[in-house]
Amino acid sequence: MNTLRFALIGCGSIARKHAHALHHYLEEAEIGAFVDTHLPRAQEFSEKYGAPAFSSVPEMMRAMGDRIDVFSVLTPSGAHCENVLDLVEYGRPIVVEKPMALRLDDADRMIEACDAHGVKLFVVHQNRYNLPIVRAREALEQGRFGRLVLGTIRLRWTRDQAYYDSASWRGTWAHDGGVFMNQAAHHIDMLTWFMGHVESVRSMATTRLVKIECEDTGVAVIRFNSGALGVLEATTATRPKDLEGSISILGEKGSVVIGGFFMNEIVTWQFEDKRPIDDEVIEKYGTNPSAVAYNHGEYLRDVVAALRTKKAALVDGLEGRKSLELITALYESIETNTDVPLRFRARKCRLGLAS
Repeated sequence: MNTLRFALIGCGSIARKHAHALHHYLEEAEIGAFVDTHLPRAQEFSEKYGAPAFSSVPEMMRAMGDRIDVFSVLTPSGAHCENVLDLVEYGRPIVVEKPMALRLDDADRMIEACDAHGVKLFVVHQNRYNLPIVRAREALEQGRFGRLVLGTIRLRWTRDQAYYDSASWRGTWAHDGGVFMNQAAHHIDMLTWFMGHVESVRSMATTRLVKIECEDTGVAVIRFNSGALGVLEATTATRPKDLEGSISILGEKGSVVIGGFFMNEIVTWQFEDKRPIDDEVIEKYGTNPSAVAYNHGEYLRDVVAALRTKKAALVDGLEGRKSLELITALYESIETNTDVPLRFRARKCRLGLAS
């Protein structure tokens, strides 16, 4: 089949990883165009990768027409919903960076609009493709953990004032959110992917070391439908440098801890039913390959495969909505100082609202 051409919409920092993966990692896909409302940003990418630059999607589509096969929405989080609702009119599949939206109502609008137009929607959660995560998920599906007991995620990263000052939308309620919504979104997705549906959450947060609207530090306790518990610790106030981004899965028959910067290194791998493959898992799959943007490349490879085979991808719109629902509940609990059951309607959560 022909190579799929991706139009990258939004040329900020995350676009660098998508562009690198498409240009260097995938033979079955390539970059068709760059779009950014600030044209010099798109032109900078154009000069590096060769695809043309545009300041708007309509301008790009008038020039490129049928030469664009897929849209990748890489704009600030608060713009995702509006972007997707505009793009569905063109009938192309859409890849949208995490979080898919800041409000559940917007996520639902995106899913409904894509369904109505027959457009496939993919949400970027590339850490599901980390080699240690893939092997741990296989162990889960094989029942090697037994009954799940406790899932814990720890995100201890550094984001200083200069980081938040680098773009006016960072750390705002209307366009970004704090550490829960932005930096920890992938870790929260991973927690629900392993531990299952959430029954209720209780959380608290604070802003300690930077001047932003939202939180730079938060903690939460989670009860899952299975009866297992979860603990969430997330901060961008680690100093002087990043420490870890990790997940622990504890069950009656085994325990796995995956650490590193973004859940990419096996720290602990132990099961009651030790198997010969366990040594191979640690030796061959204990860490991600050193290739830049490896997991983004694997994620986009899955998107391409889904489009070519017309099968479901690992993270579609409904799957992307799951972690957003939990994140919304975390913020609702902060505002109400109460336990928040899932399947709720947000009343106090400030995400997506101007302050």
